[in-house]
This record gives sequence, structure tokens and C-alpha cells, in this order.
Amino acid sequence: MLVRIVKMSFEPTKIEEFLANFETVKEKIRNFEGCNFLELYRDQNTTNIFFTYSYWNSEDDLNNYRHSDLFNSVWAKTKPMFNAKPEAWSVDKIASLK
Repeated sequence: MLVRIVKMSFEPTKIEEFLANFETVKEKIRNFEGCNFLELYRDQNTTNIFFTYSYWNSEDDLNNYRHSDLFNSVWAKTKPMFNAKPEAWSVDKIASLK
């Protein structure tokens, strides 16, 4: 399993637009082939910074999503709202406690 973490910083005036768009696409992203989990987080102190965490069966599945029409449409709407370059990491989960 691959965990993808993306940090995004938005123009404060664009936050509501981003959240509205995320609401409309989150199920499509989560149901994309190979995606098993999707969450959105917001920084408690710097409220224009958000993170997505998604779990993918494999790097190939993530890359299929990143080259899909769905990703291209989501990114086309999201990218102009940024006020800093997004950062992304693909990581392996080492431990998980509940």
C-alpha cells in the first residue's frame, strides 16, 4: 500500500471555493480504481493550509489517477487557488495503532 500526502496552501479568499469543489469530487476520487481511503485535513493554526491523505494499492494506481481526466479536471480548478507551490509525498505506512 502507498500513502499519498499532499500539502496545499490556498489564498484565504479561495478556501470556500476549494472546499465546495472538494465536496463535489471527493467521492469520485475515493472511488477511483486503486484508491482505498481519502481524508482532508486543515491546519489548526494556519487555516489556509490543507492536507489530503489517500491510500493507494500501488504506485501504478496512483499514477493512473494522476494521469486521468478526473485528476486533470480537479487540478485545473484547484491549482489557480494556491498561494504557494503544493508539496506531495508518497510514503509507506510502517505502523498503525487504533
